Amino acid sequence: MIKVVFFAALREQLNCDELSLDSADIATIADVKQQLVAKGELWQQVLNNGSLLCAVNHDMVDSNHSVKAGDEVAFFPPVTGG
Repeated sequence: MIKVVFFAALREQLNCDELSLDSADIATIADVKQQLVAKGELWQQVLNNGSLLCAVNHDMVDSNHSVKAGDEVAFFPPVTGG
């Protein structure tokens, strides 16, 4: 299983803190996103944001990064500050 967590506005928009995905058909972050957007239109709208950030096991990664069973994948909106 792959643990997926959502932070900040994503958590609120999706009304979901975390979920688990079967790792059998997942090799990359792009695969994780593909399974999530298949959950419906809201998920598609929220997760198809080009500025969405992602981390695997607390390390920032891109969509091509590989994932495996036991990994924690986190999605969060871009951070702004001043």
